[in-house]
Amino acid sequence: MSVSPARRVAFKTILRVFEQEAYADRVFASEARRLGDRDRALAQRLAYGTVQRVRTLDHAIEQLGKRSPRTLDPPVRAALRLGAYQLAFASGIPAHASVNESVELVRAYGPKHAVGFTNAIMRRLSEGARSLVENLPEWTPGEAALRYSYPDWIAETFWRELGPDDAPALLRAQNEPTETAVRRNALKSGEVEGVPDPLVPGALVVERVDARALADGLVWPQSRGSQLAGLAVGVRPRERVLDLCAAPGGKSTQLAALGAEVTAVELHEARARELEENCHRLGAESVRVVNADSLDLPAELTGFDRALVDAPCSGLGVLASRPDLRWRSHSLAGLQLELLRAAAARVRPGGTVTYSVCTINREENEDVVSALGLEPEPLGELWPEFSHPHHPEFLLTLPHVHRTSGFFIARLRVG
Repeated sequence: MSVSPARRVAFKTILRVFEQEAYADRVFASEARRLGDRDRALAQRLAYGTVQRVRTLDHAIEQLGKRSPRTLDPPVRAALRLGAYQLAFASGIPAHASVNESVELVRAYGPKHAVGFTNAIMRRLSEGARSLVENLPEWTPGEAALRYSYPDWIAETFWRELGPDDAPALLRAQNEPTETAVRRNALKSGEVEGVPDPLVPGALVVERVDARALADGLVWPQSRGSQLAGLAVGVRPRERVLDLCAAPGGKSTQLAALGAEVTAVELHEARARELEENCHRLGAESVRVVNADSLDLPAELTGFDRALVDAPCSGLGVLASRPDLRWRSHSLAGLQLELLRAAAARVRPGGTVTYSVCTINREENEDVVSALGLEPEPLGELWPEFSHPHHPEFLLTLPHVHRTSGFFIARLRVG
């Protein structure tokens, strides 16, 4: 029996993510480049689902197969994880196909002696994996982390931030497919289909990103939470705005469409070129791209009316769309504070700095703002639907509540 192209691509993606520390989206794009649309969709579903659920899958393999995945050869480990995901979580896939193709993957890529016990483990998984994972408890952070496949520290963080009622709901939500949203680019005219969001002007929820509309610069793929961060800057026409960490340009072009004159800073040369290309495609002619270190800006970049710091972060609000991030995530609070200080130093007195991060973690959110020491403006009064549950002067979008990516947003007045 041969292995289907979709499963072969999923297997290779899983193998490279966990054995070579490759990024799931990059390696999948490389491995799947020759697949048709249908096979590509299946391969992505299997690869990303397995990467997300790997902790729970390893538990099932160990409990039912009586073998620790850590002791197995990498190809065997990857094949068992892929097969276990199909048996425990995927719908519409016959169990015999999951079992047989996992065995064939080991036959093709693993040691010969492993074929027999791979078959035995897969058959045990086919009899009990789904029941095992569905009956795992979730009453404590450790239990929920195992059931929903997260590192303990992330579950503990959500418990601390949201409490025992909301934390499991957030863990569940970030294992589900995300909605697809685009920002309608006001700088270009043309017809675009989608469902407008009543709370985030310019946001459209769509079934898929229209490739032609994207190529023509009519839309930009951007979650509603991310678009809210751009709106929260509060720009007025012709104001000068400094956008740090600007690539690939979603918020820079959003600010330009709102009438701002934007200086977009990007450290990496290739990403700065990509940023320029995106601005050109979207017709954002008022964006000036500067290839520079945000922590060592050219002296002439000063006197801005506003600044946006959409900072690198642990990404705890976008785990659903980045399947491997939960296994490599860490706090970047020190860098975030440095970036905010750099931005505040370039804003005129009375101007504002907007801080946004796609995470749900006090250490990178409220604590960073507190350490900066600037006075927050009351964003919760402007967008009460997204008001932070404990600090209404800030905004906090939550995947299990707002069905979009998780963003913390603060707008701070420079003295």
